[in-house]
Amino acid sequence: MRRLLPSLALALTLSPLAPVTPAVADTSAPGARRAAEHAVQRAAAKIQTDLRGWSGADLASGRTAGTELRRGRLFLADPVGTRTLGGTTYDVGRWVSRWARPGFGFTELVASWEAKTPGDSWVEVEVRGQDASGRRSSWDSLGRWAYGDKHLRRTSVPGQDDDLARVATDTWRTASAAGLDRWRVRVSLMRRTGATTKAPSLGHLSATTSRRPDTRPPTSKPGVVAQAGGAVLDVPRYSQMVHTGHYPQWGGGGEAWCSPTSLSMVLAFHDALPPARDYAWVPDGHGAPWVDHAARMTFDHGYDGAGNWSFNVAYAARLVGRAEVSRLPDLRAVERLVADGLPVIISIVFDAGELSGGPLTSSDGHLLVVVGFTADGDVVVNDPAADSPAGVRRTYDRAQLERAWLDASTGTAYVLRP
Repeated sequence: MRRLLPSLALALTLSPLAPVTPAVADTSAPGARRAAEHAVQRAAAKIQTDLRGWSGADLASGRTAGTELRRGRLFLADPVGTRTLGGTTYDVGRWVSRWARPGFGFTELVASWEAKTPGDSWVEVEVRGQDASGRRSSWDSLGRWAYGDKHLRRTSVPGQDDDLARVATDTWRTASAAGLDRWRVRVSLMRRTGATTKAPSLGHLSATTSRRPDTRPPTSKPGVVAQAGGAVLDVPRYSQMVHTGHYPQWGGGGEAWCSPTSLSMVLAFHDALPPARDYAWVPDGHGAPWVDHAARMTFDHGYDGAGNWSFNVAYAARLVGRAEVSRLPDLRAVERLVADGLPVIISIVFDAGELSGGPLTSSDGHLLVVVGFTADGDVVVNDPAADSPAGVRRTYDRAQLERAWLDASTGTAYVLRP
C-alpha cells in the first residue's frame, strides 16, 4: 500500500533495539579520549528505539476489568460496562498495562497486537503518556479493529491532538520535541450485547517507541550476511500492479497495495497464507487472490487505504502467530534477521534519482521485502511495484535504500515470526 509519510520479538543479538548507550572506556590517554568522543558521536547519530510487549503469562502483570487470563490469552469475561457504536451496543472488558519507560524522550509510538474477534466482536487499542514533569496525556485511540469486516468498519481515529500527542493514522506523535518519558496501553475487548458467540481475546500486545537523532544517521557498513558471502531467502514474488483496478472500495490495487502484497509474500514464505475458503470470494483471473484478501482485511476506513502499519501486522499475526511493527537502527539489524531466516518488510520514500534500478522512479510511501544481501552488502529485495512477478526481484544500492528507509520512516519494519 502506498502511504504518505511526513525486541521482545527480536533476537538478543539485535541490541540496537535498546536505547543506545555509549560503552564506558578508559579515557586517560588522548587516543582513548578521541575514541570515546567518536563513540558518543556515533551513538548520538543513531535512531533510538525500544520495543516492549506482553504475551501469555506476561499479561498477568496488567490490570484487568471484566477480562480474565486463560490458557495464555486474555478473554472478555464479566463485562464492566457497555458501549454503543453505529447503533449497536457492546459489552466491554479492559486490560491496562503497567507504565513502560524506554530510557529516552520518545517522540513516536506504534502499537502491534494479536487478537481474535469471533462474530460481532472487536478490539480497541489506546495509549497514554507522561512527560518529564509528570503531566499525563489523555487516552488516545490507535485503532478500532476486527479481523473480518462483516460487522465493523475497521478504522484508525486521526487527530485527537488535544494535549501531549496526536494520532497520525497508526503513529502516536508527541506535541513536544522533548518527547515523553513513559507510556502505557489499554485494550478494550467488545462483543455485541446478548451475543452467544465465543468471546474476543488478546494473545499479544506491544509498542515500539522511537526518537530520531539530532543529526542524520550515517549509512551502515555490510554486516554478518555480507561477510559470509551473501544470502538470499527464497521468498515468493507477487506484483501489486497485476491487481490494478481491483476492488476500488479497498484501494483499487496497483500502487495502493504495496503493503498487503509485501505482507502476502512473507506469509507465503512462512507457509501461513489464509486458507482458500477465506479468499473464495475473489474471482478467477485476479492473479494471487490472497493479495486481494489481504488488502480487504487490512483496509483502514479512516485512513482510506490498506497501508496502516498496525492493521497489517495484526492481520499477519492471526495467521503466522507473531508479527510486530519494529523500528530498526540500520540495515545491519536487518541482516541479522535475514541470517535467522526472516525476510523483513520496510517502509521507504524516495525522489527521482534516489533509488536506482527500481520499477518506480519516485514514491511518497512504499513498502517492499528485504530478502537478502549480496557479498558486497547491497540489498536484494522483492519489490511488489514491478509490472509482473517476473520483475519483482531486484538488487538495490545499500546506501540508497538505507537512506530512503531511515529518513522516511525512522527504520520502520514489519517482522513476522512463525
